[in-house]
Order: sequence, then structure tokens, then C-alpha cells
Amino acid sequence: MSEENALPGAAAGRTAVPLDDIDRQILSRLLEDGRISVRALAEQVHISRANAYTRIGRLVAEDVITGFTAQLNAQRAGLGTSAYVTVMIDQNAWRNISRELREIPYVEHVALVTGDFDVLVLVRAPDNLALRKVVLESIQAVPGVRSTRTWLVFDEVRGRGATWTD
Repeated sequence: MSEENALPGAAAGRTAVPLDDIDRQILSRLLEDGRISVRALAEQVHISRANAYTRIGRLVAEDVITGFTAQLNAQRAGLGTSAYVTVMIDQNAWRNISRELREIPYVEHVALVTGDFDVLVLVRAPDNLALRKVVLESIQAVPGVRSTRTWLVFDEVRGRGATWTD
């Protein structure tokens, strides 16, 4: 995960963008269904289509919305083995390691974290052999990686995602 792929504002220290109730409703509906038409979205939040287009454009311009993606059913897509890999790294090696980790096939998510390890990596691979290669031949080969520990995922449930309460 390079700086350009890091969460906007996370490392830069930028403050949150003020969001009103309509903005939060728009975001909630887009998180529920990223393919919703602007017309349907506008109807659901009781604003005009022009207002919806303007608000979505502003949310994109202000990096509140950073992209629109499809959600993948990893199992059905042939990525039946998932694991979280915890990684210990050399001090001050994060920038280089994050750049290299994001280029490894089957690595879905990389996060710098606090606690007993430094980095948490989500890997989704076709099978245990592919997972083994990712961990032992790719992740452990990155300069600055001191050790790894792999946690196989047996089952997972998707949460609600970002939500707002008033």
C-alpha cells in the first residue's frame, strides 16, 4: 500500500470533512449499493438529481468517496483460502514494505497497526499451496520483514460498514 493508496488523510493528518444529514444518507445508500442510479438515490434521500450529482461530486473531490468498487465473493471467484498474516518489521521500514506488499498477488489489504505486531495483511488465495507460497516466498522475502504469523480464516461475515447515528 503506497502513499497514493493509503486512506486519504490518514497519514497526512487532514481533518474530517463536515457532513450533513443528506451527505450521510447518500454515503449510507452508496455503501449499501454502489450501483444505485443517481435518480433512485435522489428519490430515496428526497433531493433533486442535480443536487445528488453535485453532492456526490463534492464528496469525491474532497476524498470522502475514494472510489466505486464491486464486492467480491472470494469463494465463488476461486479464492477459497483466506488468512490474516501478522508481520513484524524493522523500525522505519513501513514505506518500502507497504509498497512491496501491495504488489504481491492475492494480497487484498495491508494495514500498519499497533499491538504485538506491526502489519496486518489479508490474503485471499485459491488454496493452501498458493497461500503458503505467498507467505513463505513473497511476504517473508520482502526486505525489512522480520517474522510472520498466519491465521487461517474458517468463516467470515460482512459487517454493516460505515454508518452514522444521530
